Amino acid sequence: MQQQASQERADEPGYTVDELAARAGVTVRTVRFYGTRGLLPPPVIGARRVGRYGPVHLSRLALIEELQRQGMTLAAIERYLEQLPPDLSAQDLAIHRALVASWAPESAEEITRAELERRAGRALADRDVDRLAAMGVLDRTADPDTFRLDGALLRLGVELLGVPIEHETILASRTVLLEHARSAAQELARLFREQVWNPYRESGEDPDHLTAMKSLSAHMQPMVVQALVTAFQRSLSEELRTAFRATGRP
Repeated sequence: MQQQASQERADEPGYTVDELAARAGVTVRTVRFYGTRGLLPPPVIGARRVGRYGPVHLSRLALIEELQRQGMTLAAIERYLEQLPPDLSAQDLAIHRALVASWAPESAEEITRAELERRAGRALADRDVDRLAAMGVLDRTADPDTFRLDGALLRLGVELLGVPIEHETILASRTVLLEHARSAAQELARLFREQVWNPYRESGEDPDHLTAMKSLSAHMQPMVVQALVTAFQRSLSEELRTAFRATGRP
């Protein structure tokens, strides 16, 4: 009972909007914008009609910023947050952020066209850049000579530039892969929530269970990625063999 009372006091709102923004490393305008979009719960109105924010708001802001760093749109973040239980504590939200960050891919880096060509080891025509963008290797920015690059995909992307595949086919293939990857991710998230997250909450937020959950998340990522790659390779090989047999080709 005493622990619950201490937790409630810890979660009591005590920040002004300026203090919250400073602690989160964002602007007051950003805080208010997230509030109007429903990404942040409204503040508690205290004396002199001053809105007060608490640790839950701070943890939720950190989670939103982490999701944005992964490239999620505001609409996608809204859908993500809507699926979370409404009674999550600041600690719960911090755990969500830690788990999300542990599964995040390497951050994209901004790179000039000259540096991109140097690392690609060849000159790149505009069509080559378009194909790399279609494959998700890079994204264009407001500056036509600056791109956001996923360095882990650059070598594969450059190799695929020599493959005689139409630009439209690459776009269509990427759409198919993204749709199925999203479906697999949703099922894995459901499984993680039911088998790991819910038992943690029911255990009374036991510290040992929390440590085990974080360790499991960190170890699951490479295992899941490898399993998906292997399953895809085997399935694709089988489908191609079936397609060629249907056309009478060896």
